[in-house]
Amino acid sequence: MSSSGEDFSQFGISVEEKDKLVAEVIRYVLFKSEQSSGCPIKREELTQLITGKNYRQRNLPAFVINEAKLKISSIFGFEMRELQRSRSSATQNPRASQQDIYKAFVEDENKSHVTALTFVVLSIVRLAGGKINEENLWPHLRRLGLSETDESHPVHGNLKLALEAIVQQRYLHKEKVNGPEGNATFYELAERALDGPINDGMKEHISKIVNKDITSVDAD
Repeated sequence: MSSSGEDFSQFGISVEEKDKLVAEVIRYVLFKSEQSSGCPIKREELTQLITGKNYRQRNLPAFVINEAKLKISSIFGFEMRELQRSRSSATQNPRASQQDIYKAFVEDENKSHVTALTFVVLSIVRLAGGKINEENLWPHLRRLGLSETDESHPVHGNLKLALEAIVQQRYLHKEKVNGPEGNATFYELAERALDGPINDGMKEHISKIVNKDITSVDAD
């Protein structure tokens, strides 16, 4: 049974061809997610994987991707969620509506320190109103023993690179702005941090910590 409820025979391909395309998408998603440490995968990459096999049916890529999402969930326990790239408040990016798809992060004891750092950084940015100047971010982190000059932290290693990894995974959007007082770097909540389940979970946990409703500092 297909995830979309549609009969794939409309595409003029056999069951074997359909299953092969779905399997290739699953392999690509699992491999790319592991290779890129959970960074989002562009939907165009998955579409090209299908159309590159000389299948030109307009709705076939969406059908195959939906089938792959269902199987990844039922077989591996992973969830693929489709996200929309967030628009910078300072610049209007014509590619801002590009959609991404990614394999949701699955908790792993070996990655718990990464999860913890991500949570701390996102909490600081959220409580700052969803966007913060780099100059204001690091003083908060230094209070926790995390310095931008530390290249060999016993847990996180190079902390600047650790922060950059959070950006690459699309939890944060990093933007350099030229102003009258010089250059400044800002960090803003990105699509992965604003995604429904993660966003709601962050609000719930932060509310417990600060013992207040943080709805007023949501970054839309």
